[in-house]
Amino acid sequence: MTPQDVLALAKEKGVKFVDFKFTDLPGMFQHFTIPVHYLSEDTFEDGLGFDGSSIRGFQQIHESDMLLFPDPSTAILDPGCKHPTLSMICNVKDPITLESYGRDARYVGQKAVAYMQDTGIADKAYFGPEAEFFVFDDVRYKSTTNGSFYKFDSAEGNWNSDREEEGGNLGYKPRPKEGYFPVPPSDTLQDLRSEMVLRLLAAGIDTELHHHEVAQGGQCEIDIKYNELIKMADSMMYYKYIIKTTAREFGKMVTFMPKPLYGDNGSGMHTHQSIWKGGKNVFYDPSGYANFSEAGLFYIGGLMKHLPALCALIAPTTNSYKRLVPGYEAPVNIAYSQRNRSACIRIPTYSKSEGATRMELRTPDPACNPYIAFAAMLMAGLDGIKNRTDPGEPVDKNLYDLDPEILATIPQVPDALDKALLELEADHDFLLEGDVFTTDFIENYIDYKRTAEVDAVRLRPHPHEIYLYHDI
Repeated sequence: MTPQDVLALAKEKGVKFVDFKFTDLPGMFQHFTIPVHYLSEDTFEDGLGFDGSSIRGFQQIHESDMLLFPDPSTAILDPGCKHPTLSMICNVKDPITLESYGRDARYVGQKAVAYMQDTGIADKAYFGPEAEFFVFDDVRYKSTTNGSFYKFDSAEGNWNSDREEEGGNLGYKPRPKEGYFPVPPSDTLQDLRSEMVLRLLAAGIDTELHHHEVAQGGQCEIDIKYNELIKMADSMMYYKYIIKTTAREFGKMVTFMPKPLYGDNGSGMHTHQSIWKGGKNVFYDPSGYANFSEAGLFYIGGLMKHLPALCALIAPTTNSYKRLVPGYEAPVNIAYSQRNRSACIRIPTYSKSEGATRMELRTPDPACNPYIAFAAMLMAGLDGIKNRTDPGEPVDKNLYDLDPEILATIPQVPDALDKALLELEADHDFLLEGDVFTTDFIENYIDYKRTAEVDAVRLRPHPHEIYLYHDI
């Protein structure tokens, strides 16, 4: 769409307001809204001002003025608003130089695509994330100087099997780790997910399927069709927004937090990837292992080499490492295989066609900023191709059942965010290629994560510590 198309759409649909959305450093949508009569072609040329010092990971107060430039190709009729509203995703620029803002995650993604094209390795990068999430009926929490607690609740939670309920407790509550693919009435969220899918489709986000996931307490998955890097990152931002607002209308809460429940599966975002050049899949070779080309294996080699550092960007919260532990279908061993879901990298074998050939990185979770995560994964893979990084032999066995001596030879991802940040600090030159990520971006990201998240959690007593130690 062009600016003229957006103006015509707004008139055709009787739009009353226009909403401008952009992403902060951690990956949350921010926005403001104007009455539609203030929207003109000049809006797309001149931008709109905002206070960058109030956005997480952006500017300091003495340099707070920033500009938003809406991308007309991202325009949708916003399903989360009572009054007819048109939403667009924006890029951030400096108001003095009019240069793109180096800390704008969307700009980082755009630079990653441009760099890939400049290398001549490929001209398109396709990503297909499978984001999981929890749907809760009640969420309570508190964190103060002298106390903290949290409590998630769901009518589906097996912990409520003995609860007195209006009309009687009918007992349709999946047991721990038995939530994968149950039909109603055990799956109580069928209609909610269908409504979410309809709204995603109405927003132009091609949605392929939905289902209940493994964990009790309302874990779900809705898959959207793969797309080019920036389009997919835009779609993921709309995806989270639409799913959350739809759940709110149904009196429920959605969280993309990776591990909200103890003792059951967490939420991942397995990410399928392929790169193409001249209409040909760079990863495809029918004579190779799992139909994978040499270049495709080198791409995997780059991901494996840099995965400890990547974790700081693709599993970016302290809570992410409550999920990345053995035994919960979360891959911690840095290996690749076909079909094997215990490896961090899987080559799906549903189809042997060129169009279906891709690899799947299973380590990311949906708490990540998709622009940053997709860009970083692409840069690691391209680095592998450029340097012909050998991924070694595939591991086609259950990694959780290997003999301890063999398992000890397989490297693992970091087990905490602070360790992942150390890995990123030591290994990020591959991200600086083509000025895709800048030193300023990496340093600012690490500083933000350490201060706002790692230290914030590290310095507070944990509720379970009280359980263990209060009577010492």
